[in-house]
Amino acid sequence: MGHLLSNGFEVETVDMEFDQLDALKVQYGVPPELFSCHTALVDGYVIEGHVPADLIDELLSERPDIVGLGVPGMPPGSPGMGGDPAPFDVVAFTEDGETWVYASR
Repeated sequence: MGHLLSNGFEVETVDMEFDQLDALKVQYGVPPELFSCHTALVDGYVIEGHVPADLIDELLSERPDIVGLGVPGMPPGSPGMGGDPAPFDVVAFTEDGETWVYASR
């Protein structure tokens, strides 16, 4: 959350039980292989996990026809994770469940 706040996003936090959060992920079309620790709804898109703020800005600027972006798991060096940076992929996903690498970091 701090990463989003420090990058100019207004954030409303809602604490949920894991089963409620999983149901929310399913409701908003997040593919199970992308499930992570955080789910955000940002101006009509779903952001799953530790997606870098600049990619959220890019998404909102370009407005592609996708459901959202996700970073599966909690890769070291991703926003908010700390640790030694390791490469990770940011994955785009559609309503039909199609996924592809949107960006690599």
